[in-house]
Amino acid sequence: MQADARLSFLDRFRAMRETRFGAFVPVLLALAAIWLYFGLVLPFVDYAFGDADEFRLIFLSPRNIYNLFMQSAVIATLAVGITMVLLLGDIDLSAAATAGVCAALLGVMLLAGVPGWLACLIVMAVGIVMGAAQGVLVAYVGIPSFVVTLAGLLGYQGLMQKILPTGNLNVGDEFVRGIARVLIPDMWGVVLAVVCVAAFAYVNLRQQAQRKARNLDLESPMALWGQVIVFGLLVIAVVLTLNAYRSLPLLIVLLIGITALLGWVTTSTPFGRSLFAVGGNQESARRVGMNVKRIRVAAFGIVGLMAAIGGIFGASRFGSVSYTAFAGGSLLLEAIGAAVIGGTSLFGGRGSVWNAILGALVIGSLGNGLDLTGASAADKLMVSGAILLLAVAIDAVSRSGADGR
Repeated sequence: MQADARLSFLDRFRAMRETRFGAFVPVLLALAAIWLYFGLVLPFVDYAFGDADEFRLIFLSPRNIYNLFMQSAVIATLAVGITMVLLLGDIDLSAAATAGVCAALLGVMLLAGVPGWLACLIVMAVGIVMGAAQGVLVAYVGIPSFVVTLAGLLGYQGLMQKILPTGNLNVGDEFVRGIARVLIPDMWGVVLAVVCVAAFAYVNLRQQAQRKARNLDLESPMALWGQVIVFGLLVIAVVLTLNAYRSLPLLIVLLIGITALLGWVTTSTPFGRSLFAVGGNQESARRVGMNVKRIRVAAFGIVGLMAAIGGIFGASRFGSVSYTAFAGGSLLLEAIGAAVIGGTSLFGGRGSVWNAILGALVIGSLGNGLDLTGASAADKLMVSGAILLLAVAIDAVSRSGADGR
């Protein structure tokens, strides 16, 4: 009786996660719980700067939400890239070090007088080469991705130290700094939010029409429009909150745009479907004619590209490049944790780049809230580890139920 109830729960849980919006529900609930907890525990924190007036920093205030989104942007960028190889059942431990090398190259080129836009294009190309080179070793030489990217982690850390002997380099280029500094006017921010909601509704209706044409099961109108309404409320609420403090940052718009592109690639192109097929069953994918090796190299190249973009975003936001901020800190673990917390399976074949952004917000919210409570670095690591373990456990339990064990 208990076993039947357990299987019934797992069936419902898997069915919910397989829906377009249902896959977001677990991480959204986790994020809501974290925000609710810190919103209640941290009603306000007072700061005083000499003779300046004191002000309140509330966890759910527009100011803190703005800072939270900006703090999570680099983690989210790397997490989106790492999701691409996790879909294959592989891993990339060198993403943060790759971002550090690309950011260091960016800083050196800017110092040498290279225009900012050109330097950004060059480091993105370098990131693709760095990622694809590791993919070649994994796909064609047959070395496990864990070993290849671990070697890449160590090698790229050393390379970054060679590029930055002092460990730090200021970035003053207006083009690069503008990525994090430029703000979208409030009205245009609202317009972008409405466009996003309209696009989400269009995609849902189009997929519903395609399923109907193929005589597949359809979602109920209530469920379909309920997803659109919930999504719309979340997006508009975020934009209005950011407008209440400053405005919608260009950095966030770029991150969402890149993620939307990769989301389209993974769900609506043959290459994207191949990622899921190879991650689900590599041998079956090979037998139906998929070039598994090229797919793997391409996925690692995309991780390298996203790492380079993350390096650009980090250099823009911090106004400098430092070894600690990229290769020497916790960026890698936070990015992998964000992807897994977002629901991407470590076993391959299931995940979403959109969930990686939500996972990054979970990681960022935990760090932000714990910082405001005065928690030590040890407390932050333990809490983050517990959340990550819980996410992996949920994935393992749901998968074991699917396999009938």
